[in-house]
Amino acid sequence: MLGELFSIVAPVYVCAGIGFLWVRSGRAYDTGLMTDLIFYIGAPSLVFSSLVSQSIGRESLETMFLAVVVAYAVLASMAAIVLRLTGQTLRTFLAPMTFGNAGNMGLPLCYFAFGAPGLELGICFFVVGTLAHFTIGQAAWSGRPAWGAIFRSPVVWSVSLAFLFLGFQVDVPRWLLRTTGLLGDFTIPIMQLTLGVSLAGFRLRHVGRSVGLSVLK
Repeated sequence: MLGELFSIVAPVYVCAGIGFLWVRSGRAYDTGLMTDLIFYIGAPSLVFSSLVSQSIGRESLETMFLAVVVAYAVLASMAAIVLRLTGQTLRTFLAPMTFGNAGNMGLPLCYFAFGAPGLELGICFFVVGTLAHFTIGQAAWSGRPAWGAIFRSPVVWSVSLAFLFLGFQVDVPRWLLRTTGLLGDFTIPIMQLTLGVSLAGFRLRHVGRSVGLSVLK
């Protein structure tokens, strides 16, 4: 049991650790370039290819999307209550208490633990989290949702395109499926490396409060 758990979790930390050590050793890493590759090319391709080639059925996808919406609503409500009771600022802490690292860590964990069906369900969680981050998260931080960012998000367009194919039961052209599958394959490894690079630049402050809120979450 522990060996199986280790085989699921270890690759995530090893890949992030490589990114961490890469930067700490003084080597260059263009975070902006990698982030743009993920945001504009990799993640939309991964989302589209996973949804249109899914094996769990459209009904399961719709159920998962609904379940994720409910889960985020419950998390946000509970986080708001706890933050109010402890005197913490909602603008600062509501978004990180509600949203997790569903992309960098969540997707590979879902894939290693449950295979392709797990990745497909994880994609649903990732998509809803991305949309909620631009609406609920942005509203909590700045006071208003970032509707423009949603409509400019390539992930939103890739989801919309995927559901058009699924809704009208149209076969995806093989060249498009292979292209998006190929481009989507680099997304998770680059996400992992970039996560490690980001961690290398963090400076811890107010450790006790951060640890307490993290454990509570």
